[in-house]
Amino acid sequence: MAVERVGITTSVPIEILYAAGVRPLDLNNYFISSGRSESLLAAAESAGWPRSSCAWAKGVYAAARELGLARVVGVAEGDCSNAHAMLELLSAEGVEVVRFGYPYSRERSRLAGELEAFARAFGVTLADAESQMARTEAVRARLREVDRLTVEGKVTGAENLNWIISGSDMRGEPEAFGAEIDAFLAEARRRPARAGAPRVAVTGIPPAFSDLHEQLERSGAAVVLNEFPRQFAMLDGGEDLVEMCLNFTYPYDVFFRLRALRAELDSRMADGVIHYVQSFCFRAIQDRLLRQAVARPVLTLGGDRPGALDGAALTRVEAFVEMLRSRRGSS
Repeated sequence: MAVERVGITTSVPIEILYAAGVRPLDLNNYFISSGRSESLLAAAESAGWPRSSCAWAKGVYAAARELGLARVVGVAEGDCSNAHAMLELLSAEGVEVVRFGYPYSRERSRLAGELEAFARAFGVTLADAESQMARTEAVRARLREVDRLTVEGKVTGAENLNWIISGSDMRGEPEAFGAEIDAFLAEARRRPARAGAPRVAVTGIPPAFSDLHEQLERSGAAVVLNEFPRQFAMLDGGEDLVEMCLNFTYPYDVFFRLRALRAELDSRMADGVIHYVQSFCFRAIQDRLLRQAVARPVLTLGGDRPGALDGAALTRVEAFVEMLRSRRGSS
C-alpha cells in the first residue's frame, strides 16, 4: 500500500507527519521544480485566480489540484492572506485542510497548544513527533554542513539553494535524502575554496528568477546565504519542536526576522544583499525596514512569474556586483 502524500503550503514541523506515517510534500518545491510552472499558473487562472495575485500561491494551489492530494496542511497564522484564500478554495473543492498556526506573539504556551492540536489531527502525540527528531536532525546537520561549505567557498549559492530548500520536506524520505547529501558533501569537500569574490546574501521569498544565482556567480559574486530557504529547512533547530518553531523567523514579526538576518550577515561577512520581493506580496512593504537593518548595500529585485532574469534586471545585478567589487578593492 502506497504511503499517503500530504501537501504542505509552507514549512511546518514535519516530524508530526513522519510520526503519523505519511510523507510531507512541499507544494512550493513541486511547483518551482516541475518544469511546468507556467502551465500550473495557467491552470490556476483558468480556475478563477486573478492574474494580479501571487504566483507562488497560485502555483501551490495548482500543484495540490494536479497531484490530487486528499489532505493539505496550511498555516492559518504566520502566512499571508493569499495563502488563507488558497486554503479556502481547496477546502471548497473537497481537499481536507489541516490548519496549523505560528502565534504572532511567539508565546511558547500558545505554540505548544498549536503543535498538540496539529499532532492530534494526524492521530499522534507531541511525544510521538519528537521521537522523530533524531531522523530529521541528522538531515539538518548535513544541510548545515552544506551551508558551512557555502560560506567557505566550496559550494555555490545555486547548489546551496537546491539542497537546503529541499529540507522543508526532506523529499519525503529523510534517510534517502541524507544519503544524497552525503554523496554531494564528499565531492564538495575536495574542491578548492573560492576566495576574493564579493559575498552576497539573497534574502526574501525564494526568487522566481530561475537563473539569479548562476548570474550572480557569472558576474563574479559568491552567494553566502539563502535566507528564507535556510529558514524553511529550520536549520536553527531546537531542543524540542516548540523551540525549533520559535526559532523559525518566517512566520513572526519583521523585527525578529531582521535581528536574526543581521547576525547571519555579520557571521558570513556578507558585502551586500539582494532582496527579492514577489509581486503582490506584502513583504515588499518591508523593504525599507530591511535596508535600514542590514547596514550594507541592498539591491531590491522584484519578480512575478518563474523565468530567467530579463535584460534590465541582469544589468542591475551586474552593476551591483561590480559596485561591491569596487568597495572591496578600496577598503
